[in-house]
Amino acid sequence: MVKIDRIEHAIDLPEGVSAAIADGVLTVKGPKGEVSRAFQSSRVQLLQDGAGLMVRIDLARRKEKALAGTWNAHIKNMVKGVTDGFSYTLRCFYSHFPMTMKVEGSEFVVNNYFGERVPRRADILSGVDVRVENKTDVIVSGIDKEAVGQTAANIERCTTVKNRDRRVFQDGIYRVAKE
Repeated sequence: MVKIDRIEHAIDLPEGVSAAIADGVLTVKGPKGEVSRAFQSSRVQLLQDGAGLMVRIDLARRKEKALAGTWNAHIKNMVKGVTDGFSYTLRCFYSHFPMTMKVEGSEFVVNNYFGERVPRRADILSGVDVRVENKTDVIVSGIDKEAVGQTAANIERCTTVKNRDRRVFQDGIYRVAKE
């Protein structure tokens, strides 16, 4: 079996996007903002290569190849975030009790879920913008893919049905689009 001596992933930076590496922390700046993330490994190297970035590892083993591919995906997500951003669309579905949604500071609040008197709450992570449109649509957007996805998951999870049949009681907030 042939052993590959070097794995290299090259990431091209589009016009208007710059990257800086300092002490294992990569900072990517673009038209929409700035995202930072720590990349630390004893074997995998993150290098600045002219107008782009390169993830390199010599004599890689299976887990190290996987780590290099993961770093490559994270960096591409950072570049896409500062150029285009990420947006998730969630929709509110209810059958009898009309629930109302609103944003209060760093929390998303759902009132009247199944007629409950106590509002349900979900955390909004920093750097994420959440807005309610048309009384049923929730738009979650930002430049950090993980923060946007986790905030959308928090909102979806705050309306889980407990002690009822999910096939009958289908009220809740569900993700309908991801961009």
